[in-house]
Amino acid sequence: MKLLEGKTALITGAARGIGKAIALKYASEGANVAFTDLSIDEAGEATEREIASLGVKCKGYASNAANFDETHKVVEEILNDFGRIDILVNNAGITKDGLMMRMTEQQWDAVINVNLKSAFNFTHAVTPVMMRQKAGSIINMSSVVGVSGNAGQSNYSASKAGMIGLTKSMAKEVGSRGIRVNAIAPGFIITDMTAALSEEVRNEWAKQIPLRRGGTPDDVANTAVYLASELSSYVSGQVIHVCGGMNM
Repeated sequence: MKLLEGKTALITGAARGIGKAIALKYASEGANVAFTDLSIDEAGEATEREIASLGVKCKGYASNAANFDETHKVVEEILNDFGRIDILVNNAGITKDGLMMRMTEQQWDAVINVNLKSAFNFTHAVTPVMMRQKAGSIINMSSVVGVSGNAGQSNYSASKAGMIGLTKSMAKEVGSRGIRVNAIAPGFIITDMTAALSEEVRNEWAKQIPLRRGGTPDDVANTAVYLASELSSYVSGQVIHVCGGMNM
């Protein structure tokens, strides 16, 4: 039997990148997949077809994860379409980097709203569902910079540190209802977001990593499978670093 057979996963920001890798990995383990993105464009539709080709039910939903009312509405739609939600992956995220003295209020608010408020929105909407089911796994996508900080990324670092606080608090709130809450803290992962960096910057990052390479979305997705499955049935309130040893 596959590790996630019969489960339904909801993944935010999953039309591409790490979210897409998690969705595909979940589908390969038998999970039905609902995913959201700001818009379901050609890339989103292609992702939907790719996931469905693995023999599971899949549907993409256009939704602004930073909007409280939209989030609750889309969760209701997903429940109507799928009947249950067993796994929530709060993956939606953006960067708008800059030194604090030059950062605009808009840069700060955009990153906090998309990265952190979206996790509040979806957790708020999904928790009652999981409590009725008396089981569930919530996985929050943090980052190593949420632990160690990073110059020029105070907004991003703050949002990802907030994800860790949310994870640990929620694990204590809902553990008695059979719901586990954990976080993943990826390091330098090769995605479209990091590919925009210069080769010089990418090489400098690699030098800081004991494994001497950037991670892949699949490296993160494998950890997400572990946290979603019964393999981690006694793991909650934890932050798992997927960083090649960069944060030790």
